[in-house]
Amino acid sequence: MPADLIIVNARVRAVFAPAGTTAIAVEDGRILALGTDDAINAHTGSATRLIDADGRELMPGFIESHLHLFMGGASLAMLNLGPVFGFDTTRNALLDFAAANPGDEILFGYAVNYVIFGEDRRPDRHLLDAIIADRPLCLLSTDLHCAWANTRALELAGILHGAEVGPGSEVMMGEDGLANGELREFAAMNRVKLLSRLKGRDGLDFEGGEVSEEDRIYDKTLIRKAGHYCAENGITSAVNMDGTAYQAGLMRDLALAGEMKVRVSLPLRLQEHNGPEGIALIDEFGPEVPGWLQFGRIKLFMDGVYDTWTALTVTDYPDRPGVRSEPLVASEIFNAMCIEADRRGLQVATHAVGDGAVRATIDGYEAARKTNGPRDARHRIEHIDTITSDDLERLLPLGIVASMQPVHPPGSAGLPLEPTTSIMGRDRWPTAFPWRMILDRGVPLAFGTDWPVSPISPLYAIHCALNRRPWAEDMPDQRLGLDECLTAYTAGGAYADFAEERRGRLEPGFDADLVLIDGSLEGLAETENAARIALTVCGGNITYDGML
Repeated sequence: MPADLIIVNARVRAVFAPAGTTAIAVEDGRILALGTDDAINAHTGSATRLIDADGRELMPGFIESHLHLFMGGASLAMLNLGPVFGFDTTRNALLDFAAANPGDEILFGYAVNYVIFGEDRRPDRHLLDAIIADRPLCLLSTDLHCAWANTRALELAGILHGAEVGPGSEVMMGEDGLANGELREFAAMNRVKLLSRLKGRDGLDFEGGEVSEEDRIYDKTLIRKAGHYCAENGITSAVNMDGTAYQAGLMRDLALAGEMKVRVSLPLRLQEHNGPEGIALIDEFGPEVPGWLQFGRIKLFMDGVYDTWTALTVTDYPDRPGVRSEPLVASEIFNAMCIEADRRGLQVATHAVGDGAVRATIDGYEAARKTNGPRDARHRIEHIDTITSDDLERLLPLGIVASMQPVHPPGSAGLPLEPTTSIMGRDRWPTAFPWRMILDRGVPLAFGTDWPVSPISPLYAIHCALNRRPWAEDMPDQRLGLDECLTAYTAGGAYADFAEERRGRLEPGFDADLVLIDGSLEGLAETENAARIALTVCGGNITYDGML
């Protein structure tokens, strides 16, 4: 049978295909055959496109198991302050950014470290006013669970004198009786994000409403750019973790028009006030687009993050006796939501950072199994920054999938160790970000980045994973090997997305989602520049060509 696309002269590692494989044939969006160059060249027809890999490494497309496409697309127009530290450096970067973006619209910086101005002072409105006072300015923290706004932004948002923003979120106040500029968690942050052209439509708390056609076109442009950015980084499938009916409609339009460069799984984002009845809102998503847009899961938040003391913990924070934070969803409501979602055959994905949040999430999944009976649910826990030793042993028996991000541990991806490791407390370090412990127990592991929280590149994430070091000499080494990292980014992601019979490996009949790697994947243990994406193929179509 003639192939649409043939790639020859490639290197393929044994974890993905039989030994001796150097070529692949693709027909009608699926893998037709694998083998030697001579064997695969037999599938050449008059219309076949032939690509010489020139010794590059061929592997399945990366599956990004946790990102935010809409927010990520918006961040491409923001100032990335991730590598920036110090007042003068930050001021210069922001002033240059403001000069390049004249007008009245609010200025956003993102990926901001909590210690950008030094370990002895968190950002506040006074520091931001000293940089820019006449235009609204907002800096989004590196974990996207906190923001800092200048006085002008607080005034325009109507929160300079404080505001009640609901449970789990807070407008922090200063000694002068005015907001100090720090906004903790989504509801507080969204008050300032409403000043942007997006007006919070890309946010986790957007619940719909009238949107003009002009705004819909603008929003689709951002998502389209995010899809292109995924393809540039070798990503062929992505789990978008902030789904709304509005986003479902935008992505359906793009998928039907053939303008999505990446396959998307979209969960329904729910909060405590939705309760189990709110799970029916997934019906408003409308029809899926087979092969390109699927639903079938809900997304919940059990807690926040350590840096704002909103991670739910089993024991007290070391610097705050009696403080363990509060769950964002009360246990009885969370359990009821898990039971109802599971009854409907939906997968549940829950953000859980603190060990208390992880425990509460496991309890909810266990309640669903006890009520509805065992099934292949593959309920997911997103992040697992910390977990107790006892709860580690509960993951596999309940069939839970660990969805984790190798760019999240402090000390990785340019993140400083402080203040996170001290806030977390040394007693939690032995089982913090426990990739090795999880994989050694046979728990399914899927990797992602949480983009735009962290850089999206899977190659960079793997570099960070291979170079992670324990925070103290007496702590266990949680690193994985290269093939284990690659598996977590391919077959592991496919399993977490119920796509293991179609994606994540190189096999005849599987979707032709492929990546060619230029350079050395082994070299990522030494430098992040050891490898790059040369070609991305999704569904048999070339979505990124960097071969030239």
